[in-house]
Amino acid sequence: MPVPAPNLFPDFNTIRLSHACLNVKDLAASKTFYCDILGLQVTDESDSHIYLRAMEERGHHCLILQKSDTPGTVEVMGFKTFAEDDLDRAKTFFESKGRPTEWVERPYQGRTLLTSDNMGIPLEFYHKMDRLAPIHQKYELYRGVKPLRIDHFNVFSHDVDASVAFYSEFGFRVTEYTEDDESKKLWAAWMHRKGGVHDMAFTNGTGPRMHHVAFWVPTPLNIIDLLDLMATTGYVDSIERGPGRHGISNAFFLYILDPDGHRIEIYCSDYQTVDPDLEPIKWDLKDPQRQTLWGAAAPRSWFEHGTTFVGVEPIESDMKASPIIAP
Repeated sequence: MPVPAPNLFPDFNTIRLSHACLNVKDLAASKTFYCDILGLQVTDESDSHIYLRAMEERGHHCLILQKSDTPGTVEVMGFKTFAEDDLDRAKTFFESKGRPTEWVERPYQGRTLLTSDNMGIPLEFYHKMDRLAPIHQKYELYRGVKPLRIDHFNVFSHDVDASVAFYSEFGFRVTEYTEDDESKKLWAAWMHRKGGVHDMAFTNGTGPRMHHVAFWVPTPLNIIDLLDLMATTGYVDSIERGPGRHGISNAFFLYILDPDGHRIEIYCSDYQTVDPDLEPIKWDLKDPQRQTLWGAAAPRSWFEHGTTFVGVEPIESDMKASPIIAP
């Protein structure tokens, strides 16, 4: 199926991804991982939740850790809209697609719309979030990998074409994609709102499941520092893939797993995509430089492991095409 033409005038205006809520078993262990090792900053915490932000962010949180009896699951993925009335237009849009909608109360957020996409991924949209004082020049707070901001989500989809078509309808634009030569169906696609390579990406597989949440860091050297830190503080087994440079996006990357199995990508140096007529880049699924510009294949776990969304039963993909997998 061809990549959809960009919808430059969608029914409502989403600015960017905003935050995710991850369910965890042990808040203390998760806090150590995300704060002492990665370097996110606590903005509030209780016996049941920890709210975190990265160093450049003024919004109250980009990540919520929620103590749960179902750890290793994802509660919701959040997006910010351009204006308050975009929320009403979003409600109309999702209802027109037969998706459930409800207004929900969220700490530190204004009016928030809870809905789901065509695969059942729980999504929430808001316009206002409590604003905090800037800390990006408080260098005494920097630690770990020095995360600057949340960058993107990647999810497994059992039908990438359907996922791309749905998100295209409300304004997400494809920057890069992989097509299966035999079926001519999409194997993966990268879509954005904020002018980077992606806010949301879809990878073929049993889904929907979260593949990873990514955080932007200043330089590749920060990733090297993180690897040294993890290797000497008991987290060496949490290093899954990398460091390396993607062919897709050109970004320098590292993939790690948190204590509950949620995959986190550390990410920097992709490129700008703000032009509305920017043509998407097509990749061959068997190109060894697609995954890693230097030719290193990803491990099998990278194509199989993901974390489920609460209340959503994944469906196995019927596409049998496969990229190169490391032995």
